[in-house]
Amino acid sequence: MKVLEDLKYAKGHEWVRVEGNKAYIGITDFAQDELGDIVYIELPEVGAHVEVDDIIGSIESVKAAADVYSPVSGEIVEVNEELETSPELVNEDPYDAWIAVVEMTDSGELDNLMDAEEYEKFCEEEA
Repeated sequence: MKVLEDLKYAKGHEWVRVEGNKAYIGITDFAQDELGDIVYIELPEVGAHVEVDDIIGSIESVKAAADVYSPVSGEIVEVNEELETSPELVNEDPYDAWIAVVEMTDSGELDNLMDAEEYEKFCEEEA
């Protein structure tokens, strides 16, 4: 399982990469491995306002379907449209294949997320 040091992690197995006031959100390597071959990703609407733990999309694989939750509050300002035609990119590199970008309204919410070490321990407990 690959966990990147410079990201924050949510209990729903979403990762967050912060660039200024923007939070890039995707699913973790652990999540994509559990799902198996991803065949479809439903992306959120640009302009939608989300709160922490709101569903921002869903992922379907050959084994299961899973919702994607927002780890932060704010406005969705961008979605990764490439995933509409190539959802398998999440399997190939889950940390490059982000799903949405949220312009955060409260960067303090990041303090509620796990760092890489905490997330690794969390995954070990779940396995």
